[in-house]
Amino acid sequence: MPESALLHELITVAASRTPDAPALRHGAQSLHYAGLAAAVQAFAAGVVGLGLARTERIGIYLDKRFETVIASFGAPATGAVFVPMNPLLKPEQVAFIAQDCDVRVLVTSPERLALLAPVLADCPALRQVVVTETPAEAPALPAGVRLLTWAELLAAPARAGHRVIDTDLAAILYTSGSTGRPKGVVLSHRNMVAGAKSVASYLDNGPQDTLLAALPLSFDAGFSQLTTAFHAGARVVLLNYLLPRDVLKAMERERVTGLTAVPPLYIQLSQLAWPAAVGEHLRYFANTGGRMPRETLDALRARVPRAKPFLMYGLTEAFRSTYLPPEEVDRRPDSIGKAIPNAEILVLREDGSECAPDEPGELVHRGALVGQGYWNDAEKTAERYKLLPSGIGGRAPGLQLPEYAVFSGDTVRRDAEGFLYFIGRRDEMMKTSGYRVSPTEVEEVLYATKLVGECVAFGVDHPTLGHAIQVIATAPDGSAALDLEALLAQCRLHMPAYMVPAGVEPMAGPLPRNPNGKIDRKLLATGWVERRAQGA
Repeated sequence: MPESALLHELITVAASRTPDAPALRHGAQSLHYAGLAAAVQAFAAGVVGLGLARTERIGIYLDKRFETVIASFGAPATGAVFVPMNPLLKPEQVAFIAQDCDVRVLVTSPERLALLAPVLADCPALRQVVVTETPAEAPALPAGVRLLTWAELLAAPARAGHRVIDTDLAAILYTSGSTGRPKGVVLSHRNMVAGAKSVASYLDNGPQDTLLAALPLSFDAGFSQLTTAFHAGARVVLLNYLLPRDVLKAMERERVTGLTAVPPLYIQLSQLAWPAAVGEHLRYFANTGGRMPRETLDALRARVPRAKPFLMYGLTEAFRSTYLPPEEVDRRPDSIGKAIPNAEILVLREDGSECAPDEPGELVHRGALVGQGYWNDAEKTAERYKLLPSGIGGRAPGLQLPEYAVFSGDTVRRDAEGFLYFIGRRDEMMKTSGYRVSPTEVEEVLYATKLVGECVAFGVDHPTLGHAIQVIATAPDGSAALDLEALLAQCRLHMPAYMVPAGVEPMAGPLPRNPNGKIDRKLLATGWVERRAQGA
């Protein structure tokens, strides 16, 4: 039986096994595997006709729709590299990405192209714009940029593309920029296919599954819904939702068996009444993008008791690193689990030696999922992608070929049984009264009080404490206002004195998100500091 080695082969192999099986659903439209494979091949032929050189970049600025998926798999099939751009990004942010990686072809819609027109002149490498439909009015494009419709591109005659092997580049995924300017993480075919096979193995995905693609496809965990499903021959439902309730309606309507989301969405979903039918077919729900509050996890499990919870940890630079098996959730709900299949997770000291059990250290990921570095940023690449020390893990001394691992910047500890626990990011850790405190540790207690809807904690400079802990929070669902006195009383009851917030600022919800759907801690902290400065 054929085995996938390249990204687009996830689709062609599935099509060779079950050509008539459903692959994608968007609104009222469906696409089976044979049709999806044919569309990917047609897109690839059209790209070859544009004359792109090997590894040139194709930007995709669309919401979730068939064209988004087809372009994402068709571009690397020719030897090109696809660059998914979050549809929530503003034109200036899209232009930054296009400039940073010299996007040669842009796939978008007429409506989005109209918004982008003023900034396209700042993208000197751009030569072709492909629009999903014929625009009502001809857009004003910079000189030298040609406009094609989707239908025209796919009507090109079949042509062979560049030779592609699994170590070739397939994608550049841009981080949310939570620690500065967005960085483009470069991934190979091997990275993405190995990730699909690993995740599908522990989630036990198969042709009977229907996965809901609720996360942005520009987010590694969002795109994973496609690769994991296609490897398993499952069906993916593409959802562009406005309200959390829309997610529940889609889960009921499409009989979704697997949902992957980030904590902010789960927090909102846990505050809603779930249709009983969802629990009849939902096989699992998986968390990524941060630690899920205990109260939220308990609420979700109460709503769908038959669904298995998978608590996961990952980073774009190495896709997915750990997961906690559902049978361990009751015993250790605060753990991020152990390494996913075909990966090794190390906990290292600053000198590169391995930490003892329960000793905090940096999480380091080695294996087939380690990305290729940051696009056009050797300095940042050197900070995160480092040579694995000789003799560490399975690395034998004296080998001629070096091995690079991802040094995550996250502080974790490993217990005596090998389970990992997230402590915090080094650049988010707060040091107050001589103690190191993780924002997530504070937020966990706040959520457990049930007196907040959403919250975020951060450290602000303090002349004597080092950092004072500040919180911004929304009122719980159904409440008109925060009960600050009761909330701080609960904090004093459940937190050591050094961890109690110095202040809690109410804010109308929901709290702002970054493009990947996570609560934007940096934006909120910066805004808080600016407001205080103006007040002073």
